[in-house]
Amino acid sequence: MQAITPQQIRSSFINATRSEATKLTLPKNLDSLHWDSLDFLGWRDEKMPLRGYLVLPGPRGVIGIMLRAPEGGAKKNRSVLCELCRDVFSKEDVLLWVAKRAGQSGRDGNTVGTLICADFLCCGNVRKEPPANEINPDPAAVVLRQIEGLQNRTGHFLNRVQQG
Repeated sequence: MQAITPQQIRSSFINATRSEATKLTLPKNLDSLHWDSLDFLGWRDEKMPLRGYLVLPGPRGVIGIMLRAPEGGAKKNRSVLCELCRDVFSKEDVLLWVAKRAGQSGRDGNTVGTLICADFLCCGNVRKEPPANEINPDPAAVVLRQIEGLQNRTGHFLNRVQQG
């Protein structure tokens, strides 16, 4: 992903009002991010912890999605797999993040949701090289497949939000 500015982030949201986009809290580490190892920019709003944001590169620029987490957080009695990174080894919480659909459908209250790592660590999760074994003799190829899968699944979720 290429570096993006705060203005690009704020103007990218397809399911938020201008007021909501203006008030969002940007990630503290925005200036020091390793953009080449990100497939999307995802973060939780530190002032409103139930709100999260995904900003994805697209053919016509970046597209942002505002998300909402459940009030109770993650259930501690069961493990859930993130639908984006599908990291089976991650010990991080996974939440059902819900997004208003874009356009009139979202203004009418229609939403879509998916299971995503609570702190949006998916880009790092897919870049962890597994040990070489008989099934996967080339760990670097596994990482490339995982990155491609993350990009495809994230794009699919974006499409579901856009289909207002």
